[in-house]
Amino acid sequence: MTFAQGSKNSSRRGGRSSTMGGMPLNDMPWWRWRGNVRSALHMLSDPVFHEDTWLTGDEAYGDVTDAVYRLVEDTWLDSWSAEKYVGTIFRDSQEATLVDLAVLRVLRILHQVGPDAPVSAYLEHHAWPEAVRAAREAHVRLAEADGDDPDVRPTSLDVLRILTRAV
Repeated sequence: MTFAQGSKNSSRRGGRSSTMGGMPLNDMPWWRWRGNVRSALHMLSDPVFHEDTWLTGDEAYGDVTDAVYRLVEDTWLDSWSAEKYVGTIFRDSQEATLVDLAVLRVLRILHQVGPDAPVSAYLEHHAWPEAVRAAREAHVRLAEADGDDPDVRPTSLDVLRILTRAV
């Protein structure tokens, strides 16, 4: 499989249609996958969200394992570099590099504590702050590139499903 490599703005053809948050649906060819990656990075990057939502067991947002699954499920970012998706999911190499770093840090912790570990095991892991920092850098870069505020609260999984079904 070969993926088109494009310039930063190569996917910005035509007029803008409805949006997912502030992101035009026709902006990136694989915008649904971008939406899932952004959702995961957003949740992984927010320590207040971890405390208020994941530690309290709010099922509307899933848990750490759900976020990791959204991060890698369609993209296979656990098997190859985000660079492969520049022009389809990611706008440029800088986005891809930041996403790769976040994926590697989060997956390392997942493999050490296990996918069925309680949320507290992730949050107490010695490398968790670095994983959160890497996820935050990637989240901010992607959110700002899409014209969204990176500091709003993450959306629930139900809202994400609605947004990624809309065309």
